[in-house]
Amino acid sequence: MNFLIGAFKPACNISITFSDGKSRKQVPMKKENGKTIMVSLFQSKESIAGKVSIEPLQGKKIEHLGVKVELLGQIEMYFDRGNFYDFTSLVRELDVPGDIYERKTYPFEFSTVEMPYETYNGANLRLRYVLKVTVSRNYGGSIVEYQDFIMEVGIEDCLHIEFEYNKSKYHLKDVIIGKIYFLLVRIKIKNMDLEIRRRESTGSGANTHVETETLAKFELMDGAPVRGESIPIRLFLSPYELTPTYRNINNKFSVKYYLNLVLVDEEDRRYFKQQEIAIYRQQDS
Repeated sequence: MNFLIGAFKPACNISITFSDGKSRKQVPMKKENGKTIMVSLFQSKESIAGKVSIEPLQGKKIEHLGVKVELLGQIEMYFDRGNFYDFTSLVRELDVPGDIYERKTYPFEFSTVEMPYETYNGANLRLRYVLKVTVSRNYGGSIVEYQDFIMEVGIEDCLHIEFEYNKSKYHLKDVIIGKIYFLLVRIKIKNMDLEIRRRESTGSGANTHVETETLAKFELMDGAPVRGESIPIRLFLSPYELTPTYRNINNKFSVKYYLNLVLVDEEDRRYFKQQEIAIYRQQDS
């Protein structure tokens, strides 16, 4: 029995460390088994560098067909567990075919990697970033080790706007009056739209269903704004089929309205600023 257990042990230990792992911010991440671990946090377009160490078990040697490290961005749907869609895939070859007799360390670096999406763990899917080390072998199967990390994507210090409007409650035939101020602009904005969105939610808890509908869309600006510029807003609500806001009616449903500001840059990336407004029916005089 002990012989059988030993036969299924990996022939080596693999560790993956980041170069700035001791100083880099660590954040919690929940694993599939429910346990929470601390992992490194990165921002998009940062360089990801570190070391891979491979140490054979005592008295063993590793015959391999090559060693590589991959940086993967993956989406997994929970109804199809185990099948990943790779939207980012980069490879660094660490070693040519040969033998490893003792602990061996390989440096690696992925420079200024553009990772467009934030890490996400939801009820039906997950979007993750991972380093994958593979020791390829002819027999006994390849040896694989993973190291998760979390990605945040932001535009801090690139765009700062203020969306100012006269009030937060409007009747069905009201007019929304306001201004948009550009306090900081370091990206090339192509156009800007204002939308009215209705969000209808039904059910409660895990059985909540949410549906969002865009009721109106207006182009506020066509061209690049400059710092200090302000764009006036005057939006009439009467042409649209709006209803009053409903908030958690008998714990069955809610209907909410939002003003959604959409900015599009020259690379067709979209930036959003959203604010809820309350809508009510004014009594006829």
